[in-house]
Amino acid sequence: MIRFVTLLLLSVALAAPALAQRVPERPVILIGIDGFRADYLDRGLTPTLSRLANEGAVAQGGMRPSFPSVTYPNFYTLVTGLHPDHHGLVYNRMRDPGLPGRTFSLGDRHEVMDPVWWNDGEPIWVTAERAGLSTAVLFWPGSEAAVRGQRPRDWLPFEQSVSSRARVNITLGWFTTPEGDWPDFAAVYFDIVDTRGHLYGPQSPELNEALVEVDQAVALLIDGLSARGIQANLVIVADHGMAATSGERIVWLDDWIAAEAVDSFTYGPLAFVDPLPGREAELEAALSREVDGLSCWRREDIPARFAYGSHRRISRVVCLTRMGWTLGVRGQTDPARVRPGTHGFDPDAPEMQAAFIAWGPSIRSGTRLAGVNSVDVQPMLARLLGIAAPEGDGQTAATAPAIRTGP
Repeated sequence: MIRFVTLLLLSVALAAPALAQRVPERPVILIGIDGFRADYLDRGLTPTLSRLANEGAVAQGGMRPSFPSVTYPNFYTLVTGLHPDHHGLVYNRMRDPGLPGRTFSLGDRHEVMDPVWWNDGEPIWVTAERAGLSTAVLFWPGSEAAVRGQRPRDWLPFEQSVSSRARVNITLGWFTTPEGDWPDFAAVYFDIVDTRGHLYGPQSPELNEALVEVDQAVALLIDGLSARGIQANLVIVADHGMAATSGERIVWLDDWIAAEAVDSFTYGPLAFVDPLPGREAELEAALSREVDGLSCWRREDIPARFAYGSHRRISRVVCLTRMGWTLGVRGQTDPARVRPGTHGFDPDAPEMQAAFIAWGPSIRSGTRLAGVNSVDVQPMLARLLGIAAPEGDGQTAATAPAIRTGP
């Protein structure tokens, strides 16, 4: 059924006559490119994205992700204006003390579609729908759930096999239907850059091929909008960057505490640790122990700059390792299977900085922004849409220089 709907929308998009109807006034299209590190723009492989950055607004040095610098927490931050500690998507895999026996993970469609995991935040499409605007969202994390009882008007369940080009054609299809059905806000998500970064590393030819592919996809979107006479405001963002890793660089968590004393989940540079019953004293004792390259904190002691530690879904202890290293547990982590690229490191690190570009008729040309954080995107989207957004952690002032104040 999903494939049928995808192909149907694709065929509609490809059959669209140019300039068939009057266009809505300045729709906003949010483009999410998973794992697009800010300095990927400097490789000379993305002429379309580089042109948009030069002609519009760009975050110099990139946009700082929220902690942890991983996918679901940050993609939800981008559309809610809340840090993960406040919107509740505290990691790609998590538990909730109020939901015993359940675990949220990316591959579990049942959990991903349950709004109970998402309801602590309000994504921009929910705000827009409640303000009387129409929205269409393709594959953005959170769009499959009826958050606070509201889904985007148009959406599809995530299917990774849908190519970048097909995703663009589905998006253009939303602007091919009768004028009154066109969305005021649309969003589309691409995962290929992140996937290649994990599988082959951030300096690989395969990653560079993905950069070319996604740049061509954005060019196809712009050409399709132009053919329809649509002057849209584009906001192009990533959730985090990517760093090179290796099985030769592992910090062993069991050098810090015995694996049998804790319930832990490790992923890349991060570990989320809870004591097993009766082993609480051992975890407390480990917090005074030093292991080179490893920092572990009680959740209430996590550094304030991470804005993380108060949400009920965060483990008792959170550990983070140094840039380019992987946290592992002996007997569970095979060095030969450590992927050559990952993220989740300190969000202030250059390798974790995410791309941010805004372009369109409402964007002031040649704007160079400093100090943009992922929480600042949602307030900008609300301003471009002309709606009031719920108060959050983002700052309107961070992106205000990029927005034209006149007609």
